[in-house]
Amino acid sequence: MIKFCYLLGIYCLLLLLPCRAQQPATPPLAVVSDTSYIIVRNVIISGNKKTRTPFIVRELTTVPGDTIRLKDLSQTLESCRRQLMNTTLFLTVIANVKNWEGNSADLVFEVWERWYLLAFPIFKLADRNFNQWWVEQGKSLDRVNIGLRGSHSNLTGRNDDLEGVVQIGYTQQLAFTYSLPYVDKSFHNGLGITFAYSRNRELNDSTSNNKQHFYRQDNNRFLREMFNFGFSYSYRRAINTRHQVFLTYNSEKVSDSVAHYSPNYMGAGRRRVQYMDLLYRVTYMQADSWIYPLKGISLQGEIEKLGFAPFNDVDNWKIRAKVTKYWQLFPRTYGALGVRGQAKFPADQPYLNQKAMGYQEDYLRGLEYYVVDGTSFFIVKSTLRREVYSFNVKLPWIPQKFNTIPIRLLLKAYGDAGYAYSQFPGNGFLNNKMLYTCGMGLDIVSFYDTCIRLEYSINQLGQKGLFLHTKIDM
Repeated sequence: MIKFCYLLGIYCLLLLLPCRAQQPATPPLAVVSDTSYIIVRNVIISGNKKTRTPFIVRELTTVPGDTIRLKDLSQTLESCRRQLMNTTLFLTVIANVKNWEGNSADLVFEVWERWYLLAFPIFKLADRNFNQWWVEQGKSLDRVNIGLRGSHSNLTGRNDDLEGVVQIGYTQQLAFTYSLPYVDKSFHNGLGITFAYSRNRELNDSTSNNKQHFYRQDNNRFLREMFNFGFSYSYRRAINTRHQVFLTYNSEKVSDSVAHYSPNYMGAGRRRVQYMDLLYRVTYMQADSWIYPLKGISLQGEIEKLGFAPFNDVDNWKIRAKVTKYWQLFPRTYGALGVRGQAKFPADQPYLNQKAMGYQEDYLRGLEYYVVDGTSFFIVKSTLRREVYSFNVKLPWIPQKFNTIPIRLLLKAYGDAGYAYSQFPGNGFLNNKMLYTCGMGLDIVSFYDTCIRLEYSINQLGQKGLFLHTKIDM
C-alpha cells in the first residue's frame, strides 16, 4: 500500500508538469471600452436539414434584442456554442457575427448534424462490469446478451428519441421507448412512453460474503419474468434545469423453485409482485459539456414512492441525491469531486429492494468484484485529470461530414470512499463500515458520447487490479 501511494504521489506531480500537446496560445483580444456593445438583430441557424430551427433557438439564452458588451462577445458566443453541442444533436457548431451595421448585428450558428438513425448489433455482458465477467464468470458466453438495437435520436426534427430493442441470450428482452421533449409552443413541457418485457433462465437471488449468488435450474427453464409500462412528463423552463415525473406499472414473477429456495427474494415466499412506481426527479447541469464535463456543476435529486393501491406488493419510499463539482485547476488540468447518496424507508426490505453499492453507477473504483447490499448508502469520489494528447482519426471512404473522429487522452488519479447500511448484513464483511479505494488510469474520449476508461485500482483489502469501463466515472 505504501509503495502504491508513493507512486500515486509521483503521478500527481507529473500531472502538473507542462504537456507537449498544448494548444497554441489564443491571441489577446483588442481592448474595448465597457460602453462598447452590440444589439442582437437576429439569431440565424444554418446547416440544419433535419432539426427544426425553433427547437435549436430554444436552447440559446441569447435572443434578438439582447445587448452584449463587446468585451463579453467572445464568451457569449462560446457559451451559446456549447449549449448547442450539449443537445447532442450536432457534431460541430460554429458561432459567428455577421451583417454588422452600427451597433447591431446578427448572430449566426452553423451546425453539422449527426447521423441520427442508428441500428447496430447488441453484444452486452449480463454481469455488472467487464472484470466480473472476465475473471469471476470465466468469460462465459452464456452470460452474454446479443440482439439488435435501433434508435432515432431526432425522429421528427424536435430532438425526440425513439428506441427499440430485440435481444436474446442471457436476458431475452423486447423494449420500446419514445420521448418528445416539447409538446407545446412555449417549449416547456414534454411527454414520453416506455414498455419493456424480459425473462431470464438465471437470477441473482442472494448475496454471500459480498458476492452475488446466482440460481439456475438444470432443466434450463425460465425463472423470472419482468414487465413494465409507463409514462413520463418533463418540464424545462430554463436551459439548465429539468423536472421529470415518471409513473410506471411493474410486474415481476419468479418460478416456484425460486420462491421455495429463496423466500426472501420477494419476501414471504411470494412468486409475484405488482406495484406502481411514482418518481420525481430534478436535474441541474451547468457545465462545459453535459457528456464529459471538466468545468461546472451537476446536481440531481429524486424522491420515489414504490407501491400504492391497488398495486402495492412492494411498499417503500426512496430519496436519492447526487452532486458533482468540476474545476479547471491549471491549463489542461482538472479536478472533480462528487457525492451521492440514497436512503430507503423502511429498512426492512426483501432482497429484491436491497441493492446499494456495486450496481450500475453506484460503486467504488477498485471494488468492482463486490456488492454491498443495503437500503441506504453514500459515496464520495474525487478525480484529478490531465489532458495529455488530442488528435483526429480520418476514416477513408466516409463522407467528409462524418469521416473525422476526435480523440482525447486524459491521465488521472482518483480516490473513493463509501458506506452502505444494511439492517440484516448477514456475512457481508463490507457492510456497515467505511470503505476506501484509490488508483490511476486513462480516459479515452470521443464523440457520440463514448468514453473508455482503463483504471488500475487498489482497495482497503490490499487487492489490486486493472479494470475496464465504458462510461464516465462521475
